Order: sequence, then structure tokens, then C-alpha cells
Amino acid sequence: MGSIPITLSSEKKKKPNQDQLEFGRTFTDHMFVMDYSNEKGWYNPRIMPYQSITLDPAAIVFHYGQTVFEGLKAYLTQDEKVHLFRPEKNMERLNRSNDRLCIPNIDEEFAIEAIKKLVHLEKDWIPSAPGTSLYIRPFVISTEAYIGVAPSKTYQFIVILSPVGAYYKEGINPVKIAVESKYVRAVPGGTGEAKTGGNYAASLKAQELVAGSGYAQVLWLDGVERKYVEEVGSMNVFFKINGEIVTPSLNGSILEGVTRNSVIKLLKHWGYTVNERKIAFEEIYNAHKDGQLEEAFGAGTAAVISPIGEFSWNEHKLVINNGETGEVSKKLYDTLTGIQYGTEQDPFDWIVEIND
Repeated sequence: MGSIPITLSSEKKKKPNQDQLEFGRTFTDHMFVMDYSNEKGWYNPRIMPYQSITLDPAAIVFHYGQTVFEGLKAYLTQDEKVHLFRPEKNMERLNRSNDRLCIPNIDEEFAIEAIKKLVHLEKDWIPSAPGTSLYIRPFVISTEAYIGVAPSKTYQFIVILSPVGAYYKEGINPVKIAVESKYVRAVPGGTGEAKTGGNYAASLKAQELVAGSGYAQVLWLDGVERKYVEEVGSMNVFFKINGEIVTPSLNGSILEGVTRNSVIKLLKHWGYTVNERKIAFEEIYNAHKDGQLEEAFGAGTAAVISPIGEFSWNEHKLVINNGETGEVSKKLYDTLTGIQYGTEQDPFDWIVEIND
């Protein structure tokens, strides 16, 4: 695919105040775009001014949701270096999602180089305040004008960037979670393990219903028996029970999170026993009743670690660790963010540095 030509924007946007950053509301001056056709494969990679996309109303993406996306971040260190955190894992997962949605694979190394080039161009957009970062959103859309149910013959791969504030403005605080028993997020054999828009659209109803009762998110149960834990909101979930860390095993409906993988590696590095297996929520309830449920937390790119202070399940309230952030949750958050911002040792060589 060769080099990546750059067309610079003639008008630069005003950058937002770092203390007023909202997640995903502001976008940088440029974006990366690459096209695909069955005849040419992936071609015409370019960086261009951020702009609207013109698509035919019959484009397949609008009708059948043939689209995938990823999410990662660029971090500015104290000495002005720019870090990416395990971008190769995001590109590997992008291609797994592509495969599930019948989208042609993308050259992973080239995609990372494109991201690095775009982030380097937009370095001035990376906020420097503690806890802030530049969110990177790669995505693929099906663009063929055709309303027959079939894979598209044309696509675009696009990367956009958004400066984002600290997820927790006053430190990490435990959230309240409602266990969802009516709606399901995904089932094995479906698209739950792919990062595709339809999964997230399907999750909105349950989250909207519990938000009115003061809950931050829902805990999803399996779609068959409605008893086994899957994810919390759009994050993977972990529990500390009597000293052991347990998390749902990947079963075809659970997204394989990059943060999930990193958490497991760190915990094992520290000597914890980590067990990936099926977990009935009744087991969580009984562990809480017996005083053995010590911590619970979500893990994902946006929040890194999100401690859970309370579950609501079948009219039961399960308050965890007196509603306070647990020791393991805090250590994971501090270590992962420390590695990302270059203040902690990186024992696994997870950081990819973008050089000037």
C-alpha cells in the first residue's frame, strides 16, 4: 500500500480547555481514510482534513449494520513522549471482528503505522492534564449502494481522534450496578465477541431503564439461562472471592478486552490466582452472604478499572467492601495508568512509542 500522503487542513480548529473535555465530543483536524473494492483490495490510504462522509442512502452500513470499530488511546508522558498501549492487540481484534462481519482483513502493521502517523501529526491535540489522553477510534463501514442482504463489495477504513478528559474527575469511585434479567447483550454464535455497532445499540434499552434508578450500568447475564455473568456495561468484569480472582471465560458472546488481557497478565505477575470460568450470579450472591466477596470491578479502555460498590439483584442489595474501592482495583488502576503514562515500569513491553 506504500506511503501515506497527507493533505493538511487549511483551517485549524480551536482546541477545548483541558478541564472541560467530554468523552467523544471533540475531534481533531485530520483523519485517516483508506478504501476497499473487491477488484483492488485495500487502496488509496491518505490523511486528510476531518470532514463529513458522503454515502449513498442505500449504503449497506445503514441497512444491515455491516460495520466494526476499535478503541485505544495515545498518552502524553511528562517528558513529552507519546505512548500507545498494546495497539497490536486492537488491530488483531479488529480483524477478528472483520472476519465475523464478512469484512476483508486489514494489514495490521500498516494500520498501526497509519495510526502512528496520524497521532504524530495531531500531537498538539494530546492533552497534558493528569488522566487525559487522545482517544483513537478506527472503524470500518460498508459503502456499497445495495439493499440486498449480502456482504458489501466496497468499504472504507477510517481513523478519527478525540481528546478526552480523565474518566474519573475525583479519583476512581465505586459505582452501583443493576443485574439485568430481561434483556440480553449477546449469545454464543452471535456477534457478542465482535466489536460491532449492533451489540451496543441492543444494550441501550436496559441501560436507559436502570439509569433512572441511580445505577451506572447493568451486569449482563447469559442469553440462554439468564444466570451466568457475562459483562458489565461494555466492560469485562472481575470478582475477588476469598483471595481468588475470577472472571467469565470467553465463550463466543463475550468481547475479548485488551484491558481484560492486561489485567490477567498483571495479576498473575503479582502472584494472584486468576480463574477464567463460568460464574453464576447466585455464586456471587452466596459469596457476598458468606462475607467472601471482597471486590468487584469492570475493566475497559475508557475507564481502565471501574470498581463496583453495589449490585442490585432480585431485590437484594449487595454492598461490596463497604462501597469503597478495593486494594486490588486500586493497584491495577495505578499500575496500568502508570505504564500508559510512563511513570511505572513496563515489564511486558506493552508500550509503543511514537517518535518524532
